[in-house]
Amino acid sequence: MLAAMPPPATSPSLPADSSARDRGDACPGTLRLHRADDGALARVRVPGGLLTAVQADALGAAAERLGDGELHLTSRGNVQLRGLSPDCGGELADRLGGAGLLPSARHERIRNVVASPLSGLDGRGAGDVGPWLRALDALLCAGERTAGLSGRFLFVLDDGRGDVDALGGDVTLLAQDAGAALLRIGTARTVVRIPGAQAPRAALMAAETFLERASGTGAWRVSDLPGGAGSLLDEVVQRLRKADPGTAVTEVRDCPRGSDGPAPGLVTGPHDAVALSAGIPLGRITPAQWRSLTDTARQRGRGELRLTPWRGVVVPGVERRRAAGLLDELGAAGLVVGPGSPWTGVGACIGRPGCAKSLADVRARAAAVVGPVGLLPVYWSGCERRCGRPRGEWVDVVAVPGGHRISVVRGEERGAPVSVPDTPGSPGGLAEAVASARGTRG
Repeated sequence: MLAAMPPPATSPSLPADSSARDRGDACPGTLRLHRADDGALARVRVPGGLLTAVQADALGAAAERLGDGELHLTSRGNVQLRGLSPDCGGELADRLGGAGLLPSARHERIRNVVASPLSGLDGRGAGDVGPWLRALDALLCAGERTAGLSGRFLFVLDDGRGDVDALGGDVTLLAQDAGAALLRIGTARTVVRIPGAQAPRAALMAAETFLERASGTGAWRVSDLPGGAGSLLDEVVQRLRKADPGTAVTEVRDCPRGSDGPAPGLVTGPHDAVALSAGIPLGRITPAQWRSLTDTARQRGRGELRLTPWRGVVVPGVERRRAAGLLDELGAAGLVVGPGSPWTGVGACIGRPGCAKSLADVRARAAAVVGPVGLLPVYWSGCERRCGRPRGEWVDVVAVPGGHRISVVRGEERGAPVSVPDTPGSPGGLAEAVASARGTRG
């Protein structure tokens, strides 16, 4: 299990967080700031979670100069800057644009691409998705029609291990042996096999076909589309065959899906160098922690960081003989570097004071009762919207008037809830209830 939460749920959408376009696409970006209770918020898209050391430095400097100093990782491997002044937009754009983090002003909010964080590092995947990532991002930023995608539409590039495929993207590519790729639309289990060289353009075609089908329907994502993913996949297949009659497009049913991302610790593989995987407690990185990661990447790695959808960071290219010591240094900085950390499996929304809808400072509550590693992950939500909530099996802790409601979620089933009243200054009852719901590892 990871040091962060399982992949976030993508469907069904909660009524209070509807993805229909009737309210307009209010997803924040770098050029469109969102007003929160703790100041303005910017969401910086980082396709594939891939950052150069220069880009990482720019993000850290922007957070310290313009925001609350911290970097907040999202469940899509992006970065949020919080506590910004509402008039900092121009300076923020200049800083991040100069680092190459804003290749297209019209497309910056639609560069939602997650990729297998360990692709090309540990030898487990069927192929390195790095070339797909670069090609797809270039296609998205160059397309006229793609600018019409919503800020929630998600592309997933899975190297065949099934980790990010489990995130439930709108368009997913999975690497296969012999250079092939599988194309999935929405969360359907049925996929089609296509040549890997055509995978990025096929993903673009799928997104453009979605936009045509979504026109006038109010759909932001494939799950909102009348007719669902199946009919959209059929149309994409027809277009692929028409564009290149010689292309072999084969239907594959019941493609298996995984759910695990990189565990904290050393990541070994067939290469001489190794990677360091660190979890970020509650997804919040202090300036000192960020510098420890960027310094390690620049001085001991290959000048690259990979942000994961599980609110973690991978540092590739570290010499084996130095890896254990460097991992200890990251642990001393407060990052999660092994499975025994009490923060393993603990996640939370932003809560108070950042969110006006939250009923409690759930991050402080989570920190106050964090304890032994549990069998199940736990997610703390400040209100019924459960922003960033996970999927699969997890303990759902929701702030309600006067206390918290705790239940165990298993897929579509929810266990009987337990209500725990607030007891200021004495969180023992809440800690006991959460620990009981999570279970403990022997």
